[in-house]
Amino acid sequence: MPTNVLETLFPNLKAGGYVITSDRNAEYNCIAWAADDTQKWWEPFGEHYYWPPDALNEYSLAAYSQAFAVHGYALCDDAAPEAGFEKIAIYVDAQGIPAHAARQLPSGKWTSKLGKLEDIEHDSLTALEGDAYGTVALIMKRTPERE
Repeated sequence: MPTNVLETLFPNLKAGGYVITSDRNAEYNCIAWAADDTQKWWEPFGEHYYWPPDALNEYSLAAYSQAFAVHGYALCDDAAPEAGFEKIAIYVDAQGIPAHAARQLPSGKWTSKLGKLEDIEHDSLTALEGDAYGTVALIMKRTPERE
């Protein structure tokens, strides 16, 4: 997808700094990507979607928070990089419905899967804030999983 289309969808993206890191892929979405899963599409409802069994089956911040908690995440105070932790950010739209999730990289930058579009690395969380994804509502962290 031409970068100007991404910049049209996300007006803060260019000023915030970003790099496309993968081609389009419809196998997984931003919620899965934030949880470091590239095998499934995470969504509360749908026959072909994955949703953690212990999380509420609804489109709410509480449900998405529970979905990440099942995978070891806990609420935290801020998005600043913290040694020994992986962080994620959950965005909500104007109605308070989760619309996106991003994962922090060891560098302190963030990585996002843009729906069925590309994965990107972006310098800040505000780079994706706006009409499409809303604003960051929640930051969570976990200790990295060991291979």
